[in-house]
Amino acid sequence: MYNQKIAYRALLGALVLVLGIGCKNQPKQTSLTDPFWEDKTQTTLLDFEIASLDSTFVTTDAAIALTTEKGVTKGEKALRLSFNGDAKSPGVAYTPKHPIDASSFTNYALVFDVTNTTPDYSVQLFVSVVNDKGISLNRSSVVGIGATNTFFFELAGEYVAKDVGLRDNPHPFNNASNHMKIQGLKRDVDFSKIASISFYASHTIDDKEIVIDNVRLVETPPVADDYLVGIIDKYGQNAKLDFEGKITSDAQLKELADAELKQLAEEGTMPGRSKFGGWAEGPKYDATGYFRTQKIGNKWALIDPEGYIFFSHGIANVRMANTTSFTGVDFKNDSIRYRDPEDVTPEDSRGMVKLSKAVTSTAYDAYPWRKKMFLDLPSYDDPLANNYSYRREQHIGPFEHGETYSHYQANLERRYGEPTPEYHREKWLDVTLDRFLNWGFTSFGNWAAYEFYEKNRMPYFANGWIIGDFKTVKSGLDYWGPMPDVFDPEFARRTKVTVDVIAKEVKNNPWCVGIFIDNEKSWGVPGTVVGTYGIVVHALQFNAKEHPIKEKFVAILKEKHGSIEALNKAWETEIPSWQAFEHGVDFKERPHFSDAMVADFSTLLETYATKYFETVHNELEKVLPNHLYMGCRFATWGMSEEVRNAAIKYVDVFSYNYYHEALSENYWKFLEEIDRPSLIGEFHIGTETTGLFHPGLVHAVDHEDRAKMYKKYMETVIANPYFVGAHWFQYLDSPTSGRAHDGENYNVGFVSITDVPYPSMVKATKEINSSLYTTRYGFVKQQ
Repeated sequence: MYNQKIAYRALLGALVLVLGIGCKNQPKQTSLTDPFWEDKTQTTLLDFEIASLDSTFVTTDAAIALTTEKGVTKGEKALRLSFNGDAKSPGVAYTPKHPIDASSFTNYALVFDVTNTTPDYSVQLFVSVVNDKGISLNRSSVVGIGATNTFFFELAGEYVAKDVGLRDNPHPFNNASNHMKIQGLKRDVDFSKIASISFYASHTIDDKEIVIDNVRLVETPPVADDYLVGIIDKYGQNAKLDFEGKITSDAQLKELADAELKQLAEEGTMPGRSKFGGWAEGPKYDATGYFRTQKIGNKWALIDPEGYIFFSHGIANVRMANTTSFTGVDFKNDSIRYRDPEDVTPEDSRGMVKLSKAVTSTAYDAYPWRKKMFLDLPSYDDPLANNYSYRREQHIGPFEHGETYSHYQANLERRYGEPTPEYHREKWLDVTLDRFLNWGFTSFGNWAAYEFYEKNRMPYFANGWIIGDFKTVKSGLDYWGPMPDVFDPEFARRTKVTVDVIAKEVKNNPWCVGIFIDNEKSWGVPGTVVGTYGIVVHALQFNAKEHPIKEKFVAILKEKHGSIEALNKAWETEIPSWQAFEHGVDFKERPHFSDAMVADFSTLLETYATKYFETVHNELEKVLPNHLYMGCRFATWGMSEEVRNAAIKYVDVFSYNYYHEALSENYWKFLEEIDRPSLIGEFHIGTETTGLFHPGLVHAVDHEDRAKMYKKYMETVIANPYFVGAHWFQYLDSPTSGRAHDGENYNVGFVSITDVPYPSMVKATKEINSSLYTTRYGFVKQQ
């Protein structure tokens, strides 16, 4: 099916030439749209064959106009959409006076044509469809420079909401159209009434422009019966698509490995670096024997243990914990599901779990449809069976628990052999270090395998999670789970347990730059009162006798307001008594919040966040005083001024996960206020040309475009005076069949599932890192 898609693109290109499309002396084309949709039942929503645009089109940080020039794929006109640079969500929303009635369709998709008229950049386009209940479905795809593509995504159909363990599925039809990919999670939403359709970009850096035409709803054909059967080959690759770099034999894999090992040995380490990866040719400052921070001129920097300037450029998640994928098999032997109540390691951070014969002898097909995805999983007596593992839970997905398999580790055995047990693991550690030093990286990012800690060849960041049976509170956007009740004594105890384990792993090693604790905590979603102060609003519903956070909030409010009457006057509420307030009040649906109420919410949120960072910091200070506290890696969707103000008191280096095309200026203005060293904890860019079914959060057209975008991102980080590093997420691609934790099946790696580096990314990395220090700190004079 997928090979036919490639052939179809070539056929369409030939047809374009025959028809003279794009030639000035030829008659205007009838259509540039994918003809696959033409004979299907459909309703045109927007063809733009109108005199002018009316109030149903509303722009945000963008401009629209009708055009008769490039980008018209059907008819005489199309919509030119110009995105402003340095804007959060520039675009246009089409909201008809009455909802679009799609009730006559059964299984259908939104289909439209896009031309990228931006001279120098591909454009990642986002589309949001909102129904009459205000529920949205968001999708994204990319269009290359000068390209015209037909885009589509399903609004109703068999696989729209069905979770099969993949963040998004393969292209469902045999056509040349771009299948727009999920942004977020699958949702079962009724779109029989469509209230609005938005076309937008996200956190743009430069001005960009596209042309949209021929927006329609189309009844989709049935999906093939074997749609998800045999889609994963024995190497963990897409079995139904040929692509550049695809492995077809063990001999090919071994040959590539031998050639790379020879090249790494010949080239060695990137020159100009100190023992710890700092700027050996730059000035030296006070050496403490450990990493520290310092402001040099107007730019923040890290200083390595020997006193050299250090900038942390590396890759996060260099470990085996996320290499496995569910096979569809489970075991009746419950011992495999035992959990130590004092365990400090979340399920997605566990290493490989060895399966005994006592366990595998009880195997059964728990999810037969899932097992059918794989063409050639090994039997339990196969030498590669040691790459089976087990997950006791899944964060997001259809599996309660079950067997997993790591194609990546199996491919390591094929590449390097297994003359002794676990030889491939030790070889992987050495090759990874050789690669990083050759490519010019200065450190690992978060979640480096602890086996690297004692290698003393590459600086690293230790990490931990505070998990346990403490009370929790929701924030409203609890993607990774609810927030801890930081006033619960059990939270403090579990923090100590976690930090003590980290300390034993680090052993006061100077190669450890710092410590990340937790990740992308759901502090709230700025924009509305309930969104920003979700933790406070949800906590106020609690009974103070049962929840320490509510007890603390009540004490603060009583001390400030004294009487319930004073509180009511300030908040414009009618709460009968403090007793009623302590029992629980619900403000989630409140339409109005007084200024005094918002101010109190702000105080309570900052108090909560302060307690969190104070608790973590104090435990780290006790046992890891020589290492930097790197914070919790804020997500751009969950961070407020109050939380940043709390973190300032305790965090040494602020960390942020920022999945966009590059660092814009407007979004990061707050760095001027906090004036602290900062670090990008995660970013990535991916493409579908790797055979994976989802590019990731930020899309590129192909490998060359991916490398170009990577360099652009790093250039904006290096140019920003507050940043002291940036970490790509992650070292290797997600499993094509979806990582066990949550089904992510992204092209996010510097190496493929077969452990083969992507040449364009390696080339870009060397170019960035060869001039990293002179570009960032070249203004500094030798001392």
